[in-house]
Amino acid sequence: MSLIADFPGYFQVFSDGSVKRYERETAPASIDSSSNGYKSKDVIISSTKPISARIFLPDTLDSSSHLPVLVYFHGGGFCAVSTTWLGHHTFLGDFAVASQSIVLSVDYRLAPENRLPIAYDDCYSSLEWLSCQASSDPWLERADLSRVFLSGDSSGGNIVHNVALRTIQEQSCDQVKIKGLLPIHPFFGSQERTEKERASGEAENVAKTDLLWKLSLPEGSNRDHPWCNFEKAELSRAEWSRYPPVVVYVAGSDFLKERGVMYAAFLEKKGVEVKLVEAEGEVHVYHVLHPESKATRLLQKQMSEFIHNF
Repeated sequence: MSLIADFPGYFQVFSDGSVKRYERETAPASIDSSSNGYKSKDVIISSTKPISARIFLPDTLDSSSHLPVLVYFHGGGFCAVSTTWLGHHTFLGDFAVASQSIVLSVDYRLAPENRLPIAYDDCYSSLEWLSCQASSDPWLERADLSRVFLSGDSSGGNIVHNVALRTIQEQSCDQVKIKGLLPIHPFFGSQERTEKERASGEAENVAKTDLLWKLSLPEGSNRDHPWCNFEKAELSRAEWSRYPPVVVYVAGSDFLKERGVMYAAFLEKKGVEVKLVEAEGEVHVYHVLHPESKATRLLQKQMSEFIHNF
C-alpha cells in the first residue's frame, strides 16, 4: 500500500483507496448562549447517508421576529474539513449574532470516498430538510424560508453555485426561496491555465488544486467538467434570468482570487446581478483561520448588509 496523495495536517490517500484524516480542534455544540450571544446544536439531515448539520441561533430581544436563514457549506477541496472545526464554528456563530440570522452549516460527505456529485446531493438535501423541519423544530420556528441565502468558502463556494443551478433547473424546494448567494473565495478550475496559474512561482498551488480536482470529480473527468468549469454549465437564457443575486468575496493574496474574479465577470455577462468584494492583502479563507480578526468582522458586516437588502 503506497501513499498517493498527501495534504499535511488534513488528509492522506493510499493506493488501496483508504483515507486517513487528521484530527483538528473542534468546537462542541452548546445550548448555553450566555457567553457569546448564540447557541448551537447538531441535527441529522439523513441518518442513512449520513449527513449532519449544525444550527446556530442568535439571542434576540423580539422572540416574535422572523429571521433570514443562511445555509453554509464548508470548504476543504471537497476532501476535508468539517462544520465542527473551531474556525468555522466561531465564524458562523458570531455571524448569526452580527446578522441576526439563523445559520444551518452542513457536514456533507467527503471525497475521494464520495466523489461529486455526492457533496452537491447532500447539500441540496439540506434545503429539502429545512423545508420539512422548519414547522416542527423549535429552533427553526422563527426561520423565514422566504429569505434563504447560500454561502460557503472555497469548495463550499463551488457548492453554492452548483446547488443554485440545481434549484433553478429542478424548480423544487418551493417552500425555500433562495434570495441570494454569498460564495467566499470559490474554488473553480479549467483545463486552460489562467495567467496566475502559469506563473512559475505557483507550481505548488497548481499541483495541489489539480490533485483535489482529480480526487473529487468523477473518474475519467477533467477540469472542463461543468462542476469545475462554470463556463460549461448548460442553462437557457430563461434559467439564467432566475439565477439569484450574488456577491463574490475574494482575498487579495489568495491563489484562487483570479478564478473568483472570472466567476463574477461570467455571471455579469449572463445578466445576473453580481457584486465583487475584495479583502486586500488577505489570504485564502482567512475568516476561518482568523475568525475574530478585524478583516473577518468586516466580512461579517458586508455579508449581513447583503442579506438585509432583501
